[in-house]
Amino acid sequence: MECDRLDAEAAVPVLVQVSSGQTLPIGGMSWSGSAVPVMPNSPKKQVRVMRPDQLEVVISSGAMTRLAGVSKTLTGSEGIHMAVATIPPGRCSTAHYHTNCESAIYVAAGRGLFLSGDRLEREDEIGPGDFIYVPSEANHQPVNTSKTEPLVLIVARNTPVELVVELESLGRQDC
Repeated sequence: MECDRLDAEAAVPVLVQVSSGQTLPIGGMSWSGSAVPVMPNSPKKQVRVMRPDQLEVVISSGAMTRLAGVSKTLTGSEGIHMAVATIPPGRCSTAHYHTNCESAIYVAAGRGLFLSGDRLEREDEIGPGDFIYVPSEANHQPVNTSKTEPLVLIVARNTPVELVVELESLGRQDC
């Protein structure tokens, strides 16, 4: 048997043939050279492709604008959020922290500084290709140091909706 599809509405596993000599650990058991159960896509679990004209403005923090492509509102996500944050030349976000999530940030374009620490005393230079990890409740502020190019950040979080606390008395105030 190469592939048997059973009733998807009843969430019955699909049986998939494993090549001879191949072993797959699934559900605490090793399957070798026999049919392996695989759950079919549920009608409620659909892949969503969001186009640039469908993005959601989720927050403006200082001069930074963030457009979400994956969020609870747009896609119904339950454990992840993904957005593009853009900071115009010579500008910055407000200093802030997130109470309910970690953040992973990829610098897609531009150059700047990433301020962090209790009093935002740490300054890391950032540029294209850099990855930044921000733990929950860590103070931070991205700053675009270019006079001509936007700073573009791809931001992913482990929650569909973030809770932000602005730190108006900390960080750069001149941008």
